[in-house]
Amino acid sequence: MPEPTPSDPIRVLIVDDSAVIRGFTARALAEIGDAVVVGSVSDGQAALNYIKRELVDIVILDIEMPVMDGLTALPQIVKATPWVRVIMSSTLTLQGAEVSMKALALGAADYVSKPSSTREVDATAEWKLDLLAKVRALGVSAWRDRQRAGKTGPLPAGVMAPANAASTAAASTRPRLYESSKVVLRPVPAGVPDVLAIGSSTGGPQALFAVLPQLKGLKQPIVITQHMPKTFTTILADHITRQTGLPCDEAVDGAVLTPGRAVLAPGDNHMLFVREGGQVRVKLDQGPPENFCRPAVDPMLRSLIDIFGASRILVTILTGMGSDGMKGSELVVNGGGMVVGQDQPTSVVWGMPGAVATAGLCSAVLPVNEIGAYLRKKAGAL
Repeated sequence: MPEPTPSDPIRVLIVDDSAVIRGFTARALAEIGDAVVVGSVSDGQAALNYIKRELVDIVILDIEMPVMDGLTALPQIVKATPWVRVIMSSTLTLQGAEVSMKALALGAADYVSKPSSTREVDATAEWKLDLLAKVRALGVSAWRDRQRAGKTGPLPAGVMAPANAASTAAASTRPRLYESSKVVLRPVPAGVPDVLAIGSSTGGPQALFAVLPQLKGLKQPIVITQHMPKTFTTILADHITRQTGLPCDEAVDGAVLTPGRAVLAPGDNHMLFVREGGQVRVKLDQGPPENFCRPAVDPMLRSLIDIFGASRILVTILTGMGSDGMKGSELVVNGGGMVVGQDQPTSVVWGMPGAVATAGLCSAVLPVNEIGAYLRKKAGAL
C-alpha cells in the first residue's frame, strides 16, 4: 500500500483550549512533509463535531478543557472513527501521568508532554521531536487503516496540501516500515530461561497489561524497559501490579532482582544489572541515550547477557516505534537465547517488533493476547 502523499496526506486535528499551544503545535507539524493540520479546536465537543464532518487520521487531544474534557471525548472519538490514533497532550506531573495512563486504557494510542509555558517551548526542542516522531509513526498507521476502510476524500475547504512530501524534518522522523518484509522464524531453542526480558514503546502499556497476567507465579524474574519519562514509569509500575496481579517495582539503584517479580526501568535511566555475591542487583545508568531513548532496551539486554549468558535469556519485543532492542536481540539469539515478537496486526506501531521479526531474530511472532501463555509455557510453567 502506498504512503501518504501531498494530495492525500496524514490529517491532524489539534484539540486544546490554549490558542498559544495550538499555534506552536501547528507550526511544529508543518515540518512533516506528508502531514497537514486540517483543524484546530478548543474543546472535546468541537472535536467530535469536526470528525463527523471531515476525515482525520490523528487527534492531538488536551485533557483539561471547557465544555467537554479530553477523557470524556476520547472514547467517543475512538468509537466514531476507529482508524484514528489519539495522542493525549499531558503535563509531566504525577497527576498528568495518572490521567495519561487512564487515557491509554480508554483507547489513546500514546501521549506527548505538553509545554507548560511559552518559555518551555522556546527553551527546548525535546517536546517537538517527540511530537513529530509520534505523529509521523502513528499517522502512517492511521492513514493506512483509513485507506483500507475506504475513507478518502478531498481536504477541507481552505486547507492547503503540504508543499512537499520529503522535507529534511520529515525524513528524520520517518519510521522504518516493515509490513512488506518477509518474516522467517528461527528454531525454538531448548532449555528453560533464567530471566524474561521485555521491551516496548508506543502502545506498550496496553500490550503489557495483556501479556503480564499470564506471567504470575513464574520462578524467573521479569525485567521491563518501556520507553517513558520520569513519573510516568512510577505510575505504570503501580498499574501493572494492580491490573495484572504481577508484582512490579519501578527499579531503584541496588535493588535485588527477585524471582516471580517484575522490575521496570525508571524514566531517564538505563536499567543495567550487576552481580554481587549470589545476588543480581539493579544498576541505574545515565549514560547517553541509545536509539534516541533512555531507558533503552539494548543496554538492558547487553547487561543481562553479561550476568546470565545469552542462552539463558528469553526476550519479548512488543509494539513500539523505531528499532530499539534489535541489536541486543541479535546478541541474544547468536548466543543461543530466544526472541518473541508481537505481530503487526495487534501492534500500535510495528517498528520495534517488526525490526526483530524481519531481521530473522524471532522464534515466534504472535498476537499480543497469545504472547503471555506462550512465554509461560516456555518458562517452564505449563
